[in-house]
Amino acid sequence: MTVTIGLLHPGSMGSAFGAQLRARGHIVLWCPDGRSDATRSRAEQAGLEPEALPELVSRSDVLLSLCPPAAAEETAAQVAELGKASAGTIYVEANAVSPSRVQRIADRLAPRPVIDAAVVGSPPVGGKYPTLYLSGPSKQPDRIAELFAGTDVRPHVLGDSIGKASALKLTYSSYQKVSRVLAAVAYGAAETYGVADELLEIAAKRTRSYLLETDYIPKTAARAWRWGPELEDAAALLADAGLPDSLMHAAAATLARWDDNRDERLDIAGALEALRAQGNLDSPG
Repeated sequence: MTVTIGLLHPGSMGSAFGAQLRARGHIVLWCPDGRSDATRSRAEQAGLEPEALPELVSRSDVLLSLCPPAAAEETAAQVAELGKASAGTIYVEANAVSPSRVQRIADRLAPRPVIDAAVVGSPPVGGKYPTLYLSGPSKQPDRIAELFAGTDVRPHVLGDSIGKASALKLTYSSYQKVSRVLAAVAYGAAETYGVADELLEIAAKRTRSYLLETDYIPKTAARAWRWGPELEDAAALLADAGLPDSLMHAAAATLARWDDNRDERLDIAGALEALRAQGNLDSPG
């Protein structure tokens, strides 16, 4: 069955998703108002059909929001203000935003059904196969997953709770993105002090991600009292090299929350509970 999808708004990821949906025989609309020449070119290459926003909203069976995260709520608000979509039109919030922001969007768009979605991976071009995680009430996530059956987008339904998909996206991307920033400043410092090649040799000996080694969480808690001051010295090294030191200070402050657990034999749950408990003590009020 042909479905009409309104795409809000086709950047590199959105246009690639639109092309995949077009290849399945669906109609994909986009709004060219105020968009750049680059966006227009991507939309044309993907075979998307231009339409003014009010008509796009009223014609669509599904509205797929893939825009910069900062614009996610504004985009949803524009749709809500138009008020021309039927109550059965499914709104798919697929941006990298927090679960609380997804819930605000769902509240704003009620009674329209809202699906919490998250893309993990690169745009589906050139042999790339991103995963589209979906969560939301009733059978709506399954309906969205069916749209991508047979495409290079791999849908994965997480359950019926708003927030699961966005939580998965941000927990993963927070590690991936911050670790890359940290790698950049570490390499910059090593280069400043003439030990960049040696740093890369050390790093090459490791093949696994710490994200896979959850048993290291309680070990980190037990050693935090020693690691925190070490990272403060690392912050001084970065500052001396003319590089940002805020990541080191933030990590040291996080480790300081485990100061009361010096050399304790905690399990993972206990280590995380200690981290949360100290965070509550730090909160105002």
